[in-house]
Amino acid sequence: MRSPFADLNARLLRKGVDRLAAERDTCSVCRRTPLVGERVARYVNGTLACALCVGVKRGEIERVELVHHSELGQAVKPLARVPRAA
Repeated sequence: MRSPFADLNARLLRKGVDRLAAERDTCSVCRRTPLVGERVARYVNGTLACALCVGVKRGEIERVELVHHSELGQAVKPLARVPRAA
């Protein structure tokens, strides 16, 4: 007999994966997610092409960007420790 929590776990996992997938950029040609450190081309019409597909895609390139880590600017930075009062 399956645990009632097994279905809940599967649904929560799927919901989290779907949310992450919706928030990331993908290449408009091959649908691949560009890797950290890879250069991608952003086009005037708002689409994106990875480094592998930039030669295939037609259109005017607005800018070329470097893919950053997802925690860029969001990482928790340690502060100086305050000594505890005795």
